[in-house]
Amino acid sequence: MSEDTLRMRAVRSRSGETGAGTSRAAAPPKEAGQRDAFFDNAKYLAIVLVAMGHAWEPLRDGSRAVSALYMVVYAFHMPAFIVISGYFSRSFDASPGRIRRLVTGLAVPYVVFETAYTLFTRWTDQEPDRPVSLLDPLYLTWFLAALFIWRLTTPVWRRVRWPLPIALVIAMLATLSSSVGNDLDLQRTLQFLPYFVLGLLLKPEHFRLVRRRSARVLAVPVFAAAVVVAYWAVPRMTGAWFYHRDSAGELGAPAWYGPVMTLATFGCSLVLVACFLAWVPGRRAWFTVLGAGTLYGYLLHGFVAQGSKFWGWYEPAWVHQPGGVVVVTVFAAVLVTALCTPPVRRLFRWVMEPDMTWAFRRDAHQQARDRNAVREGSTAHG
Repeated sequence: MSEDTLRMRAVRSRSGETGAGTSRAAAPPKEAGQRDAFFDNAKYLAIVLVAMGHAWEPLRDGSRAVSALYMVVYAFHMPAFIVISGYFSRSFDASPGRIRRLVTGLAVPYVVFETAYTLFTRWTDQEPDRPVSLLDPLYLTWFLAALFIWRLTTPVWRRVRWPLPIALVIAMLATLSSSVGNDLDLQRTLQFLPYFVLGLLLKPEHFRLVRRRSARVLAVPVFAAAVVVAYWAVPRMTGAWFYHRDSAGELGAPAWYGPVMTLATFGCSLVLVACFLAWVPGRRAWFTVLGAGTLYGYLLHGFVAQGSKFWGWYEPAWVHQPGGVVVVTVFAAVLVTALCTPPVRRLFRWVMEPDMTWAFRRDAHQQARDRNAVREGSTAHG
């Protein structure tokens, strides 16, 4: 066997170990070639709720019930996604291979979709004069920028003594300052930080706790109570506290409200995240495979969600009736499901998971391992 053939085998073997998986932003690592069906199911169901929430947004005016459901969903769908993202970021160590995946899986899609969303909003006349700015995330791209920052700081959170209390203090302090501007949507990045740090601290046994039958049973009255409370709260408070993108002053509240609401929303969101995870099936289902493509569904469905207003889809009166709400909800779920499918992932992989081998220097340690593999192969077949 030739030395070139052995070298190619060594490279392919390395690619299998460190190559791009599917949906890098929140995908669980493979262990012995297997994905955990529970987390793939959770990611898929969470992204469906994200799409439903965006579909309900234009229907909230005049419908207290829709507004209540919207508030409940926004209280836990992104926190759930972020907690899972943190859980599968525990092994991030800033090694060359992981930095490469961070760039190709988050930074490159951020640049592409930030530009695409900006051009799309110009075309639909929603913001005709908006410049292309990589410092001011537009619409859904904030999550890519935030996850990039959170992942980079992972080694710090793994080393400090009280990571979650520190992250909560940072989030609380962020609500006090309106000077935390739109650059990289830093306000939202800081306020959502505790959920990511919590994910870093979780262990498999913590997820097993919420998957017990007693937790599934308890989740039913808890969610029912959350809907009732949300229905009561709709005319009395703003649900913008769950967006985590504004300071207390920007929401028209006294400064001291910010830290208090940070703790209140954190506790509320964690309870609902636990209830949501309790309902997630642990076995493989027809939608399990779609959990690997949630980042595709997340970024691509935004064009339809934004364009639907420009195209007048919400103008007919029947859309705002109960039957119309059901149709819109089902359409959003079907759309995001289709966008998570393998054919769509193959079509857009060049943007979401680019190879970009040419852009990175090879790690000296890996080069040494390749040379050793070639030598050993030559010795074995010599």
